[in-house]
Parts: sequence; C-alpha cells; structure tokens
Amino acid sequence: MIRTQIQLTDEQHRALKRWSSELRISLAEAVRRCVEDRLHRLPDEERRPDRVREALEVVGRYGSGRSDVAAHHDEHLADAYGS
Repeated sequence: MIRTQIQLTDEQHRALKRWSSELRISLAEAVRRCVEDRLHRLPDEERRPDRVREALEVVGRYGSGRSDVAAHHDEHLADAYGS
C-alpha cells in the first residue's frame, strides 16, 4: 500500500468517522472503500486502461495445449460445443 495524506472538510471527516465507527472499520479503510466505490462507477472509457491491464495479465495463462488455435479457432469451438 502507498501512504498518502488528504484533507477533508469538517463535515466530511465527521460523516466518515461516523460511518467507519458504525462499520467498525478504520478511517483509512473507510476512505479506501469510498475511493474503490467511486472508481468502479467511472465510465468504461475512463476504466479502459485498467481493463486492458487486467486482460493482459491473463494472456497465455490458460493454454489449450493446441498450437493451431489462431488459425482453426472455429473448428476447435465446434468440437468443444459439439456443433
């Protein structure tokens, strides 16, 4: 994790403290949850770099054992689905 410092208004701090107390979590965890919630609400075009990074992390991780998949993917799908 990266340590950072932020400034909140008095009302933001009071509300966040109250909410974190109700959930029995730290103030830091409450801030992380708020940030995470907001980031998940971003429009797709703003989240695209994250989605591309996540997709690239799994490239090649799940091999089929076949070396000709790119050239013959339609046939392989038909075999897999019994078509």
